[in-house]
Formats: sequence, C-alpha cells, structure tokens
Amino acid sequence: MVVIASIAVGSWAVIFMSSFSNGLVSSYIERAIQHEFSHLQFHHPGFLKDKEIEFTLEDADVLLQEIKADDKVAAAAVRSLSNAMLASAKVARGILVKGIDPEDEAALTGLDKLVVEGDYLNTKKKNTILISKKIAEKLQVKIRSKVVLTFQDFESEIVAGAFRVAGIFETDNNRFDVANCFIRRKDMNKLLGAPIKINAAPVLTEAPAKMEPANTAHEIAVYLKDHEDIAGITTAFQGKYPALKVQNYKELSPDVELMESQIEISSIIFMVIVMLALVFGIINTMLMAVLERYKELGVLMAIGMGKGKVFVMIVLETLMLALVAAPIGLAIGYLSVKFFEDKGIDLSAFSAGMREFGMSEIVYPNIESTLYVQLTIAVAITALLASLYPAWKAVRLKPIEAIRKI
Repeated sequence: MVVIASIAVGSWAVIFMSSFSNGLVSSYIERAIQHEFSHLQFHHPGFLKDKEIEFTLEDADVLLQEIKADDKVAAAAVRSLSNAMLASAKVARGILVKGIDPEDEAALTGLDKLVVEGDYLNTKKKNTILISKKIAEKLQVKIRSKVVLTFQDFESEIVAGAFRVAGIFETDNNRFDVANCFIRRKDMNKLLGAPIKINAAPVLTEAPAKMEPANTAHEIAVYLKDHEDIAGITTAFQGKYPALKVQNYKELSPDVELMESQIEISSIIFMVIVMLALVFGIINTMLMAVLERYKELGVLMAIGMGKGKVFVMIVLETLMLALVAAPIGLAIGYLSVKFFEDKGIDLSAFSAGMREFGMSEIVYPNIESTLYVQLTIAVAITALLASLYPAWKAVRLKPIEAIRKI
C-alpha cells in the first residue's frame, strides 16, 4: 500500500504541476501574442535596425487588404509608430505612440474591450488618445484631461500635438501598459508630416478637393487562424513580399520563444524530480519487504528455487505494484486537470506580481496527452530500477542462515 500510494501520488503530482506550469506559461504567451506581437509583423527592413520613422510601408492600406485576403489570416491591422514624450501639466515620460485604425486594431487585439474608463478611439473628435491606467496615474490625469505628445517628424524636426484623453485601458501586463499609448493613425501621420494625398473632387460639383495624409505606416500586425506551422507561414509571406521583413512572434520576442520551448522541458524536469524521489521510496519499502521475508526466501531457496527466479520474483512484484498504482495516479491527475481546465485556478491574491510578468490572474491548466504515455513509461522504468537493489539483496542471502533467522 505504501508503494502504491507513493507512485499514485507521485504520478498525480507530475501531471498537476506540469499542467499548472503549462497554463501559466501559456497565459503569458497568449497575452504577448494578443497585445504586443500578434503572430506576424511586416516592416520595412531598415525600420528594424534603428526604428527610424522614415522607413515606412508605402501604400500600407493596399498591402493590408492583400494580407487580409489570405485564407490563413484571421485579422490584421496597420500602425504608425514613434517614440515620443508624453507630458501632462505635472509630469512627462517617454512612451511608444501607436497610430492605429481603431476598427482594425479592435479586431486584431481586442483593445476596445480593455478600456476600463471613458471611450475607445471610435469617437469622432480629433486628436484623442488612449492611455493605460498606469500611465494615467503617473501623469496624474483622467478622462478629458489634456496631454501633449512630442516627437520627431519625417523632416527630423521636433513637433508637438495636444490630445484629449478619450479612454483609459488596462491589460494583465504592466510592462506593456507603461510603454504604450494609442492615437488615430490619421492624426499621427499629420503630425509626422506624412505626404499629403489629394482626393480630387468630382467634375460636376463644386465640392473642394479632400486632402488626407498618405496611407504610410511602419508596421502591419497579423493574427493567424492557425499558427501550428508558424515557420512555414512566415517563409511563405516572406517569399510573397521579398522587399519587406516578415517576422513571427518567436523572432520578434526571444523571451516568448524561450518560454514556449520551456513548456516541454519543465514537464520533464518535474517528472525527473518526482521519479528520483520515488526511486528511493520504492527501494526503502521493497528492501524492508525483503528483510521481513528473509526466512520465507531462505526456505524457497532451500527447496530448490534458483537465485534467478528469486531475483525475477522481487522485480515482478515491484512492477506489479507500479502497474496497479500508475493508472490510479493517471486517473486522479486527468480528473484534476479537467476540473480546473474550465474553472481555472484563481491567483488574484498575487495579481500585482502576476501583472509584472504579463501573466493572467486565472490560470487554466492544460497538458499534452503525450505526457500520460511518457509518465507511464517513466513509472515502469523507475519501478524496475528501484527493484534491482532489493532483488540483489535477496539473492545474496544464504539459505541455512535465513531459515534459522528469528
């Protein structure tokens, strides 16, 4: 019972801890993809080196429509980007300004659903800005407060624009919140001094020609329907647009790629640690079982049972115990994961720390089915290795001494 219980509990621990770790890492990766990187990003090759604003995607709106037409793409949005100084009447701080088309950005990142106060950028008023709750606190501003953005334009001149705070958003990632703010792309392109595109008025009317900033941008972000073959899709888009630089989220963020690669490794680490503990537990229990049956084993050997058969008997006994215990542990582990898979594990008590790392307060454990197979094999190997020393100890006894042992 001790051996069965230890193997069952150990198997459950490996499954639950692995699923919890996977859920924690997955929440970080999903939020990084959703809010920061998306699955793919398109840039001018020069923009990636120095982030200089002159490296734009010409005819970005046309390019965006072509990308959206691809059957692998779920959503896409175009952005103008610039590092800037955001200032209120009391405080100023550096920030990345993202000029967005509100509808496309909402479809891509769900930014509109993250607004906790005020309105999204779909208001008709010009020069409105969306800032995070963290930034609002640092700048000591609120809804309808005026802030000033200062940055370089296309002529490398310093320009500034006054904006009204339309809304305040909040994500699960403090680092993202304090580093980004959003304005309309049209408003941003005007300040950047983007070339003017003239829409000529109809000949039979006296309506004036309409002048708009050219549809230049620095980035197109893409969310895919299925990203299992992310490397192949990246290569395909790169081949289609050789003049641009196409990168997936793994290339854009090495820490996200590292976290994703650690999911399987962490499961193996948990498994190795638990199996090592089980080895010593099984050895101790089976060794005690052998010592308690010293006399019985002596009698068996005295009446002709060979040492090989005694050795195999101890090994088989240990393996049988493992075969009884493993399904129990696997079943309990499976049920535990299924229970929390939908309900989630509430870690809101640690929300401050979770937000610093961009992880969700609610963790939804998940696990690959291959782990159950790996764990079954690991338990069998562990039981086999743990049985060798007790079995070796059994065959070394002398029948005459064992029979006389009290």
